[in-house]
Amino acid sequence: MSPSDPILATPAPSRLQLPPGNWPSLLDGLCARFPRIDRAQWVGRFARGRVQDAQGRALAPDHPWQVGLEIVYFREVADEPVIPFAEAIVHQDAELLVADKPHFLPVTPAGGYVRETLLARLVARTGNPDLVPLHRLDRLTAGLVLFSTRPASRDAYQRLFRERRIEKAYEALAPALPSLAFPLERHTRLLPGEPFFRMAEVPGEPNARTRIEVIERTGPVWRYRLHPVSGRKHQLRVHMAGLGAPILGDDLYPELLADAPAGVPLQLLAKELAFDDPFTGERRTFSSGLSLHL
Repeated sequence: MSPSDPILATPAPSRLQLPPGNWPSLLDGLCARFPRIDRAQWVGRFARGRVQDAQGRALAPDHPWQVGLEIVYFREVADEPVIPFAEAIVHQDAELLVADKPHFLPVTPAGGYVRETLLARLVARTGNPDLVPLHRLDRLTAGLVLFSTRPASRDAYQRLFRERRIEKAYEALAPALPSLAFPLERHTRLLPGEPFFRMAEVPGEPNARTRIEVIERTGPVWRYRLHPVSGRKHQLRVHMAGLGAPILGDDLYPELLADAPAGVPLQLLAKELAFDDPFTGERRTFSSGLSLHL
C-alpha cells in the first residue's frame, strides 16, 4: 500500500469470534453485524485476502457463517472523517496514562474510524505502541479513559476493573424528575435488544445497578451524578431513560431516532475515577477537565 493510497489500514488486525446468527455466508453476517461498513468494502477486503481465519488463511465471502469461528480482519476506512476535537492527557507515569476524551472520538477502531481514535492519537503522541485502554467509553460519551502503558503491570490494573474496585462517577444532563426522591438506585436486568446494538431492560434477576444523585436541580433540565456499580453496555443511558429522563442528545434511548440532529453531543461525561493502586496501595483520584453545558 503506497503512502498516497486513500485506504487507511490499522497496523494491527481485529479479531472476532462469530456470534449466533442465521446468515448464509460470512459476507452476509459481517454486513449485518457492521451496518456502517459498505458491502462493497467487505467484498474488497475479501478480494485482497484481508479476512482470514485464526491461522492466517484467507477466507472466501461465501464461507458459511459458523458460530464460534474466530476470524481476523484488517480494518480499512476510505476517506476517514476527521474528528475536530482534541483529547488531553490528564496524567502519565511509568504504568498508567489517563486521557480526557472529547465527544465523538472513538476509543479504539470501530465503524468508520481507524486513525481518528483516542488510542491511535495517543500512540502517535507518546510514541508508545504498548498503550492499551483498560476500559471503554462510547464514542458519544466524553471524559476519562485509563490506559496501561506497559504489559508487565497491565493485568494488575485490569483486575481492578474485573473485581469492580474502580470507583467511577459520571455527570449527565437530563430532564427533571421532581416526583422522585434522590439519591436512588436502579437495579434492572439488561440484555441485547433490537437492533442488536441497543440494550433493553427485561424481566429477571438484575445484572445492572446504578446509583443516581442530583447535583443541580434548576429549571426543566437537571444535572445528575451517576455511579455505575456494574458495567453493562449503555447502562447509564438505559437506566436514565427507564426513569423517564433520557440523557440529552441520546439517539438510542428510549427510542431509536433515525433523524436525530447530527453533531449534537450526548450530555454524558465520565467525570471521576478513583482506586487504590495495586502496587503501592496509594489512593489515586483523577478528574476530567471537561464539563457539560446546555
